[in-house]
Amino acid sequence: MSPLNITPRETTAGPVLDVTGELDYSNATQLREVLLTLTLRPGQRLVLDLAGLTFCDSSGITALIAARSHAHAAEADIALAAVPAHTLRILRLVGLDQIFALDP
Repeated sequence: MSPLNITPRETTAGPVLDVTGELDYSNATQLREVLLTLTLRPGQRLVLDLAGLTFCDSSGITALIAARSHAHAAEADIALAAVPAHTLRILRLVGLDQIFALDP
């Protein structure tokens, strides 16, 4: 079991959250809590860098959707970056690759 670590950083385009470890039922609320601390301005882009994500269950997917809702409520954009193959497969199966911008 790999704990979830979320490291925020700022860029000129907007905030980036480096998400590493397991995003699952036991800790998906952690991502939601970090989102509430972010100040997004219209036109910015929130990036969730998932390069270090080792596991994502349905609660994790729900947290990603909550991140999208948070960004859109602020009139900001959102992108998922470096999505691991196992998570990308799930996103494609449920059609979420159609609503998230996916960056390499």
